[in-house]
Parts: sequence; structure tokens; C-alpha cells
Amino acid sequence: MEEADRPAPKPKRPQQVYTLLVEVGRRKDDGLPPKATGAALICYASGVDEAEAVRETVAILKQAELAPLDVTGYGTLDERLAAGEEIDAEEQALMQRALQENSVIVAQMTPFFD
Repeated sequence: MEEADRPAPKPKRPQQVYTLLVEVGRRKDDGLPPKATGAALICYASGVDEAEAVRETVAILKQAELAPLDVTGYGTLDERLAAGEEIDAEEQALMQRALQENSVIVAQMTPFFD
């Protein structure tokens, strides 16, 4: 195959960090408090788009014996700032860490009780 016949390589899309709110239910050995009915987790997840960040987050939470039920995306740092949100230095540092490590960071977990 000649050079001219080869398809051009797809440009590599940059990773971004997305803020996700994940609701989880109960599962055996999930580590939640005994009387909790579930929990809400704030996560910062890297991905080339929000769909990839959600898929990676759900997969990691399942590996951690959690039972993800619903995921709500709140966008990237730039999108949140453009919407007028104030994001403190600690939160921005966690987002930067998720980007550098190409990972999912669980920043906060709030258990639900009846």
C-alpha cells in the first residue's frame, strides 16, 4: 500500500477531567456503613469525552465492590468555571491529579440513610 492510499491517522484527542456525581446502591462487601441504603460519590475522572469518563468510573467502582446506579455529569473544569461555579484550589488539585494519573479520584462519599 502506498503512502497516498493509507488513511490519515486520527488526531489524538486530549484527555480532560469531568466532574461526576455517582449514586451507588448496596452490595455485599461494599464498605458502606451498616445501616446505609447507598451513597453519593463525587468523582473526578479523566477521559477524551464524558462518556469515556463515565464508563471508566463505573468500571472502577464495580471493581471496588460498589453498585453504581446513576451517574450525573457536571462537565469539565472549564465548563464549570464558564457556568460561574467557584472551584477551590483543593478541588482543582484533585482534578489535576486525575488528569496526570489518567485516573478516577473519589473526592467525597456521602452515605444515605432511611
